[in-house]
Amino acid sequence: MNANTTSLVVTGLGAAVTGVGATLLKGSIGAGVVGFGLAHVVLGVLDMFRPSVND
Repeated sequence: MNANTTSLVVTGLGAAVTGVGATLLKGSIGAGVVGFGLAHVVLGVLDMFRPSVND
């Protein structure tokens, strides 16, 4: 699996977790799940733009 595919998977799973937290869960648990998902979206997008070293 190349680095770009991994970044897309992390971003996609973060988006899915954010959607579940926003629609199915309420209160502070839902807010925590949304924050966790958004953090993965941000980290996945940042990883896409990170320069990589080819060995």
